[in-house]
Amino acid sequence: MTHRSPISEPFLIRALLMALGLGFMAILVVLPMVSVFAEAFRKGWQTYHEALTTPQALSAIRLTLLVAAIAVPLNVIFGLAASWSIAKFDFVGRQMLLTFIDLPFSVSPVISGLIYILLFGANGWFGEWLSDHNIEIIFAVPGLVIATIFVTFPFVARELIPLMEEQGTEEEEAAIMLGAGGWRTFYSVTLPNIKWGLFYGVLLCNARAMGEFGAVSVVSGHIRGQTNTIPLHVEILYDEYNFVAAFAVASLLTILALVTLLLKTLIEFKFAPEIKAGKKI
Repeated sequence: MTHRSPISEPFLIRALLMALGLGFMAILVVLPMVSVFAEAFRKGWQTYHEALTTPQALSAIRLTLLVAAIAVPLNVIFGLAASWSIAKFDFVGRQMLLTFIDLPFSVSPVISGLIYILLFGANGWFGEWLSDHNIEIIFAVPGLVIATIFVTFPFVARELIPLMEEQGTEEEEAAIMLGAGGWRTFYSVTLPNIKWGLFYGVLLCNARAMGEFGAVSVVSGHIRGQTNTIPLHVEILYDEYNFVAAFAVASLLTILALVTLLLKTLIEFKFAPEIKAGKKI
C-alpha cells in the first residue's frame, strides 16, 4: 500500500487548507490579542499606566505573583516525585496515580473550588475546627493557593513522565552499581537529562497559575485589595464598565501568554532534533 505525501496534493487543496488554518488562527488568536492591546491603549499611555498602578491593581498583581510563587515550586516537587516513581518503578497503584494526575483536566475548576468550599468553608467539614483555631483558608490566600495547586499540578508531571519513560533506567542503574546513592543518582544523572522538559513544564504551570480564574473565583470571595488576583480584578473592572482599565490589566496576562509561547517555541525548536533522533534532552 502506497502513501501519498501531503506535498503531492494539488496546490489548490494545500492553499485552501493553509488558508483555513491561518484564518482560524487569525480569528481565534491574533484578532482577540490585538483587540486587547488596542482597547488598553485607546485613551493613551497615561491612562494605561494609571490603570496598572491603582492600589487594587497592584494588590492583584502582588497576590498573583505570591500564589504562583507558592504553587509552582510545590507542583515542581510533586511533579518530580510522581514522574520519577511512575517512570522508574513498578508498584501497586501506579495506574491509579496516573489517573489522579489527570483528574484536574477532567474536572471543572469551578467544581474544584466548590469542593474546597465544602471542605474548608464556614459550614464545611473542617469549618468549625478551623474557626475555633482562627485559621482562614476560604476567602483568604491559603484557599487561593490550594485551588491553584489543584488545577496546575498535572503540568510538570505530564511533561516529565513520557520523557523519563523514553529514557529508561539504564543510566540510573549504572550509577547505582558504581556506588552512587539515590539522591546522587537523581542530581547527577536524571536531572540533567530532564532539565529542559522540567523547564517546559514549569513554564506551562506558571502560565496557568497566573491566569487561573474559575477555581480561585469560587474560593476568593472577591475581596478588593485582599483576595483578588489579576483575572478576578479584570472581571470586576469589566463589570463596572471600566473597559479601558480592564483591558489594560488583561494585557499583562496577554504579555505573559506571549512570553510563554515564545519560550515554548524556542525550547521546541532547539531540542526537536534531539527528540526526533531519540536522544535525551
